[in-house]
This record gives sequence, C-alpha cells and structure tokens, in this order.
Amino acid sequence: MFDEPGVKKQPEKSKRGVFMANVLIVEDEKNMQDIIVEYMRRGGHTCFTADDGVDALMILKSNPMDLMILDVMMPHLDGFSVCKLAREMSNMPIIMLTAKGGEDDKLKGYEYGADDYMTKPFSPKVLLAKANALLRRSSPAPLDALNVGKIMVIPSSHKVFIDGQEITLTHKEYELLYFLMVNPGQIFARDQLLNRIWGYDFEGTTRTVDTHIKTLRQKLGDEGKHIVTLIRSGYKFEVAV
Repeated sequence: MFDEPGVKKQPEKSKRGVFMANVLIVEDEKNMQDIIVEYMRRGGHTCFTADDGVDALMILKSNPMDLMILDVMMPHLDGFSVCKLAREMSNMPIIMLTAKGGEDDKLKGYEYGADDYMTKPFSPKVLLAKANALLRRSSPAPLDALNVGKIMVIPSSHKVFIDGQEITLTHKEYELLYFLMVNPGQIFARDQLLNRIWGYDFEGTTRTVDTHIKTLRQKLGDEGKHIVTLIRSGYKFEVAV
C-alpha cells in the first residue's frame, strides 16, 4: 500500500517468466478494476490502480510504468486528457477502455496517443493478450540480441524468440542457428557444420546436419526461409529473403 490515496501495489512474480511489467489500471468502477487487476496479475504483472485521472497522473510522476489501461469516462479528469498528459511523460503503451464504440471516440484516443482500444463489455483474456502484445513490441531488446526478420536470439541466455514469442530449441539447434546468424551470407558445407557444431570426433554422418536443419526450420516457422539450402554446397543464412 502506498501513501497516496487510492493507490495500491500488488506485486507478483511472473509464473511464466516473460514480460513481467508494471501496469497502471485507471478505472473508477471498482468491480471492473478488480477484474482487470486479477487478469493482469494472472499474466504475472505488477498492478497499480487509480480511481480517477488526477490520481493516475500522480502515480505516473513517481512510479515508472510499462503500460497503462485507461478508462475514458472518469471523474475529475477524463481519459482523453489523461492520455494526452501521460503521453508527454512517457512512451509506454496505452490501452483505452470505453463504453462508446463510435469511430470519433477511437480517432480522438489515437490522436492523443493511445495505442489500442477496447469497447465495454470486453473479454479480460483478450485485454491481457493485447497488453502482452504491446509489451512485447515496446520492450527494449537486450544489448547482445541478434535480430533478423522476426527472429531474435539472445546469446547470454540462449533464448530464441519469433515475433516476441519464445520458442524451444535443443542445444544443437540453437548452436546451428546462432552460428549461421553470426556468419550471414557465408556458405557452409555439411562437413564444416558437422565439425563446427558436433566436433571432429563425432561419429555420425552429414545426415545429422540435414535432420537438425529440417527441425530447426520447422520450429522457426515462416522465418525458416532465412536458412537457405544450396544443392551440393551446403547451407547459408540469408538476411534478405
């Protein structure tokens, strides 16, 4: 509990270990506020709450936020005004909630800096999904991250993401992907890859390379197109495909 009236912090570490964020929920309707808090916490996020626009701005001045969920119709200061002032203070994503689904209201919100809109009544699950999507896009990549297309590899943790979603690779699949990515455009024969990734004393055949490339491409989905096969030559990682 904070000293400021109407402000509550409810910390909880993410059970899924991804995209944990500080989320400010600005909603004067208590039941709705509680429902949003519950779902955001299920997603592993830390929630701050404000009952009106004035309190929301007070929180923003003293607490860095990663995302704000903002109701339009509130006492003292409406959501449009809060959005405009908040945008001058932060680049965090803002999702606006409104009981009105009119085009003019949405355009006004976007004009003032909102990133997304949800019209009441809405699904809390969809709201959480939208919040997570915005957080993924706005989160800064680690300094050692390698990015090609929608692929992001973080060498320090051996994690691989496709369009913000983490995928699971075996150790050898990861080593293959990383080696090819740090040597873009270079052609490597199967023997070269076998020696580089598996070692000179490996007793398997070059088919091992083909099998791992195949499964790696499958896990990369559409981004598997970056791993190009050259008949009788081997493989290369093509940046511009």
